[in-house]
Amino acid sequence: MRGHHYLAFDLGAESGRGMLGTFDDGKLKIAEVHRFPNIPALLPDGLHWDALRLWSEILATITLVARKQGHALNGIGIDTWGVDYALLDRGGGLVSNPYHYRDTRTDGMIAQVCKRMPRQEIFEYTGVQFLQLNTLIQLFAAVQRNAPELDNAAHLVMMPDLFNYFLTGEIACEFSTATTTQCYDPRQRDWCTPLLERMGIPRHIFPKIIPSGTVLGNVRAPLIDETGARDVRVIAPACHDTGSAAAAVPAERRGFAWISSGTWSIMGAELDEPVINAASLAFNFTNEGGVNNTIRFCKNIAGMWFVQELRRAWALEGEDLSYDEITQLAAQAKPLQCIIEPDARDFFGTGDMPEHIRAYCFRTGQYVPQTKGEFARCALESIACKYRWVLERMEETLGYRLEPIHIVGGGTKNKFLSQLTADATGRTVITGPVEATAIGNLIVQAIALGDIASLDQARALIRESFPLHVFQPQNHTQWADAYARFCALMESPV
Repeated sequence: MRGHHYLAFDLGAESGRGMLGTFDDGKLKIAEVHRFPNIPALLPDGLHWDALRLWSEILATITLVARKQGHALNGIGIDTWGVDYALLDRGGGLVSNPYHYRDTRTDGMIAQVCKRMPRQEIFEYTGVQFLQLNTLIQLFAAVQRNAPELDNAAHLVMMPDLFNYFLTGEIACEFSTATTTQCYDPRQRDWCTPLLERMGIPRHIFPKIIPSGTVLGNVRAPLIDETGARDVRVIAPACHDTGSAAAAVPAERRGFAWISSGTWSIMGAELDEPVINAASLAFNFTNEGGVNNTIRFCKNIAGMWFVQELRRAWALEGEDLSYDEITQLAAQAKPLQCIIEPDARDFFGTGDMPEHIRAYCFRTGQYVPQTKGEFARCALESIACKYRWVLERMEETLGYRLEPIHIVGGGTKNKFLSQLTADATGRTVITGPVEATAIGNLIVQAIALGDIASLDQARALIRESFPLHVFQPQNHTQWADAYARFCALMESPV
């Protein structure tokens, strides 16, 4: 494994980047080689992703690494966000630019879908939480408007699978990405034909499903001269970014909870089988795929987006505070004065976040924050309360205790929130690595090509390669009243 180089592409809703990973002497070193924007395009027929621009950035990154930096790459892997898809015609050409999950064509479509098949029956088939942006809802919207792109489609590929196809010519859908669609049956391990037929969605456009870590083939010959990427294997890691992040959780044993923390937080557990029952439906949990055919039993939570929006609002007022400065102000503020429900409808849109929080606290009869530190502390303490609520609902559904809590991703830079999480939940919290998604992508590539023997070995390598921090609960009993108030908000949303 000495000196082996892998290139991981991690594409998010705002930007993408190429990360070079080098495995050497039992450790992994990573470096960002190129970052590029991901800017959607508003066209007459709706909001789209600029797929060809992203493709050109991917090629430019490979060229930078292979030709200009001279690295002999062993593998390339791509992960992206979930749910969005592209359509290919019979000749393999792109029918149109893929739609963006925030396009308004899906407005009101969940209710229409549930008229075709009851919500409980859909969940019984798929085990996936109901979100307006799900692939199922997007495809149903296309059926409802008799979209011409469906008539011209021979193949549906999810976003990472589109770029894998561009690189190799292979059409397939990687497991973790397939499970985000709400078109997949995790019990049958295949596309859910009865659901697709009921919705009028053509079954024949769905490709074969491949496991995480499948070697798709070499970079296509026409791309070799352009990029210099000769004899480079393309591997499908966990192509859904959260699947890659969960693979990088440096756990020493099973039975842990994990949080992928960034603009949004996703909290879950790693299971062998899906949990599809009345409780998981009631709490709107989802069952998504992971490495080694595991299941990520998880739930989305609004996360550091609150701090980002507070910072943006204050910058518009002329005070451009850093994240560290905002966190310091929060730490100095009086604790547990007011609590919000982070996923309340009040906070769905952008706008004046301080005003949104102020109005919510006033309406719920709580102390109304006055200072920047109080606003920031309210947001961070409320996120910690929501973590506890989700953790307890997971344990209630699974029937056993989850500990420790591993937090990975960019949100781990906020050590104050990590300590609040330990205090609120009463659990040990272990944070790191920060670049979990790229690291998970890289280790699955290395496992696929035999440089690492197993996921357990890969997680041990991560523990040796990257700094981890441990937070023990310090003031758990002081949270009793605040958490009781939070639970009341969850039971009687306003």
